Amino acid sequence: MATCEVCGNTYGMTFEVHAQGSVHVFDCFSCAIHRMAPVCEHCRVQIIGQGVEADGHFYCGAHCARAEGRVGIVDRV
Repeated sequence: MATCEVCGNTYGMTFEVHAQGSVHVFDCFSCAIHRMAPVCEHCRVQIIGQGVEADGHFYCGAHCARAEGRVGIVDRV
């Protein structure tokens, strides 16, 4: 059994996330989101959907990117 790096729960069904050369261990998706999801640089919400990136900055959507002065970004429907 492994231990979740966020909540400390020792659990028989933990899973690993391999990202950017590191290995992370979690017991649930909510702990993985808490640790791994980027944060919108405008509204500070954790980005668990597609989000947008502009010039190395992350936003939850085009509205927040535009509010920060990014141009030419549109949401897709």
